[in-house]
Amino acid sequence: MSRPVVTRFAPSPTGFLHIGGARTALFNWLYARHTGGKMLLRIEDTDRKRSTDEATKAIIEGMSWLGLDWDGEPVSQHSRAERHREVALEMVERGEAYYCYASQEELEAMREKARAEGRPPRYDGTWRDRDPSEAPEGVKPVIRIKAPKEGETVIHDKVQGEVRFPNKDLDDFIVLRSDASPTYMHAVVVDDHDMGVTHIIRGDDHLTNAARQTLIYKAMGWDVPVMAHIPLIHGADGAKLSKRHGALGVEAYRAMGYLPEALCNYLARLGWSHGDDEVMTIAQMVEWFEIEDVNKGAARFDFKKLEAINGIHMRNSTDERLFDLFMKQLPYLEGGAEIVQNMPDGQRAQIRQAIPGLKERAKTLVELLDGAGFIFAERPLVFEEKAAGLLTDDARAVLATLHADLSALADWTLESTEAAVRACAEKSEVKLGKVAQPLRAALTGRTTSPGIFDVLIVLGREESLARIKDQLA
Repeated sequence: MSRPVVTRFAPSPTGFLHIGGARTALFNWLYARHTGGKMLLRIEDTDRKRSTDEATKAIIEGMSWLGLDWDGEPVSQHSRAERHREVALEMVERGEAYYCYASQEELEAMREKARAEGRPPRYDGTWRDRDPSEAPEGVKPVIRIKAPKEGETVIHDKVQGEVRFPNKDLDDFIVLRSDASPTYMHAVVVDDHDMGVTHIIRGDDHLTNAARQTLIYKAMGWDVPVMAHIPLIHGADGAKLSKRHGALGVEAYRAMGYLPEALCNYLARLGWSHGDDEVMTIAQMVEWFEIEDVNKGAARFDFKKLEAINGIHMRNSTDERLFDLFMKQLPYLEGGAEIVQNMPDGQRAQIRQAIPGLKERAKTLVELLDGAGFIFAERPLVFEEKAAGLLTDDARAVLATLHADLSALADWTLESTEAAVRACAEKSEVKLGKVAQPLRAALTGRTTSPGIFDVLIVLGREESLARIKDQLA
């Protein structure tokens, strides 16, 4: 019987959860959920100078916002340093590793000699078979693995296929430094083994590490996990992803008004596909995801495609769901925190009422917030130049008639207000647009908004009549 799948996401807390890391987390999460397994979270904080609590918090917040939950408590790699040392010492006892007393000067001389002879600059194995009794006084040794000198180390990768590494190129790398701290290469293997990780899914920039890490597994007699090295993300121009392409933290995408499920959908499609399906729910991604279906080639990040997918997810959301997402994300949108802080009673209900009309015109929550600007606007309104131009003397005369007609309504409903506006156009012998356009300007200060009858209902009788009256003075 095969073991249950256990994947892991193992970020270094030296910065925010960037978009490439988010996709790696997503692929691990999808595969674990698809197979009914678990995904674990390990914070690789062994670099004490660069690791920060703020970065750890940002990574956890970013994953939580995306909906990528993990099983159990997050594991700190730094807290496991004693276990890493224990395994390194066991490797020495097994004859699979050894103490190396080479000084920095000796190591540099080895590198220089290798360069002069046209060889890669590597450690030459001086202490590999020497007796520790020959060690110079006062030198704290490192522990190096005894890498095989002949043959190959083969990685059977679920994405890259069979990848072969000549053992002569792997050298006797360090597993424990002279201060008894573990190297990244060593700590990762010990942690993955102890955490029961069965599948390692990570960026293909780790592919060369896979060979060295396999040597540690074999030295300890441990099972080597299944490996899948996914391609990196490039910009739309094919160059390595940079900030101008979208190599930002996940929190930046939240501030730009993308929905978490839309961002997951887009990231899943960067390197993985399911037929011609572009837009997918989280449930569909979990159902369809197979790690073998990930492409070998680098994926290209395209903001326009992300925006289009986000717009579709917004329109596909129920009004209640989109309202909830908008209110949760509002404090993170530009100007949103101030709106939340100063939101009067009743404005939440107005926003909820406006959602059906707003979501048809918006591709992001930032655009939705912009479209809802008429709700937050205070009298007297500040007018866009084009909107102000619509309020001519003739237009104001029509608005005066409309104001009287609307004031006389017994009920303020979508049907009654629409009937009044249409009747006013007929009575004034003008087309509907000649009433609707100046009315929109008077109510919103803009030339674009949700449907004008929706605006009248959202603002309500008192505020609508007051805004129209302001333009008649």
